[in-house]
Amino acid sequence: MRAHLVPPPPTRDEPDATVEADPGPAPGPDPAPGPDPASVTGPDLGHHGDAEVGDGLVDLAVNVRRAPMPDWLADPITAALGELAAYPDARPARAAVAARHGRPPEEALLTAGAAEGFVLLARALTGARRPVVVHPQFTEPEAALRAAGHDVERVLLDPADGFRLDPARVPADADLVMVGNPTNPTSVLHPAADLAALARPGRVLVVDEAFADTTAAPGVAGEPESLAARRDLPGLVVVRSLTKTWGLAGLRIGYLLGEAPLLARLAAAQPLWAVSTPALAAATACASPAAVAAERAIAAELAADRDHLVTRLSALPGVRVAGRPASAFVLIHLPGAADVRLRLRGRGWAVRRGDTFPGLGADWLRVAVRDRATTDAFAGALAEILEA
Repeated sequence: MRAHLVPPPPTRDEPDATVEADPGPAPGPDPAPGPDPASVTGPDLGHHGDAEVGDGLVDLAVNVRRAPMPDWLADPITAALGELAAYPDARPARAAVAARHGRPPEEALLTAGAAEGFVLLARALTGARRPVVVHPQFTEPEAALRAAGHDVERVLLDPADGFRLDPARVPADADLVMVGNPTNPTSVLHPAADLAALARPGRVLVVDEAFADTTAAPGVAGEPESLAARRDLPGLVVVRSLTKTWGLAGLRIGYLLGEAPLLARLAAAQPLWAVSTPALAAATACASPAAVAAERAIAAELAADRDHLVTRLSALPGVRVAGRPASAFVLIHLPGAADVRLRLRGRGWAVRRGDTFPGLGADWLRVAVRDRATTDAFAGALAEILEA
């Protein structure tokens, strides 16, 4: 396997910050304001799939499931609208989310979506000496770090090896490491043992599990390769999202799991009442046993729809599906993909460009998994473009 370590840009003249031995990087002096993440040399870290969507386009660019909201979720959210005169109380939702993962309440922190979690980590861990982000992955972790003044190094995984993670490729002295699992945009699900091997005293290991609830494996009752219930790994922070499976992107609800002292530091960087009362109601509902069972059934159905998408895409000339997809999207390599994407838009289809992800380029596209009829129609449109 090949991986590339990309050094940070030249450092600024700033006081050195220190790092605690445990649980990880300690707050240092306020860093100088970081650059606009979108202006950093290289891929546009501020570009996201919603920018690809437009009126009249079939959305294969955003990885949010669109389905009628079940009553057990809609009813608590609706009821919460009658409680908006009171300030939000996160304690019941925090306890429910923690209990779902076998943790005490102090090991969970509710956030306004997973994206806020990355901002809290970047702002609270200003003492990190060598932050490393494993790419290709969701760009917000690096964007948040840069905006907070961090110099970020990238470990670029090899497409020829299916974007698999080799823990040995991460520098041993990296004291803040961020990696996705399953990884957006590659849809690769790394073995939990490989991720656990990255944990060590003096390092904060951030595992982005925003799409963990989309994964399924034969014979596995829960989420395969998840670290959400692991309490034995030093410095581990697991980032979770409730917006994907349950279609709650507009509500902004996610959470962090980790050691209580570390989460307390992150909470200190969070604005008061950051999570709204309706979002807290959604978090409580989604942590129930009935919700988890429904989530597992949806993940199994998604796996079948994903297999159908992979089969259809793999049959097209010049299209190569990356790795072994495990989530709600598939990454494909296609020469001339930038032009193909524009031609797809002309036919009414929106897909996610790949060149804004570090480690990819203009010949990559990400395609969301949808129902089989939508997949068949999309594959037919793509085939016509490739044959033209």
